[in-house]
Amino acid sequence: MIDRELITRKLALIAADLKALAPFAAKSHSDYLRSEIDEVLVERYLERMVGRMIDVNYHLLVESGYPPPTDYYQSFTQMARLGVLPAEFAVQIAACAGLRNRLVHEYDDIDAAHVHEAATAAVRDVPEYAKHVQRFMKQQE
Repeated sequence: MIDRELITRKLALIAADLKALAPFAAKSHSDYLRSEIDEVLVERYLERMVGRMIDVNYHLLVESGYPPPTDYYQSFTQMARLGVLPAEFAVQIAACAGLRNRLVHEYDDIDAAHVHEAATAAVRDVPEYAKHVQRFMKQQE
């Protein structure tokens, strides 16, 4: 059974982090790169947002009868199969799963310019993600 309260809470937390992230994403690359504190804050906001989107994905998929995705990337692409996200958008936003893994596990050196680009993409893509999830939730009523 889909837990509406969980989804609503996760989306609210994502929205709050996105609001906090937006001023950093709006900075020019050069201004952003001047502050290590900005870099750390943006990394953390992105990590939290992506983690919460993954939580939403897994919850909706499993509670809708799908098996758990084998990885975080697939959690986004399978949301298209469930009818939550358009297929092309699902693939586009799924790329954030790789960034989340690099941030959390420090697989590679983190490229600050790439993180800034991801923040800019998040400002564009995360509201669309939330809109699709909310639309799906209304369809489930």
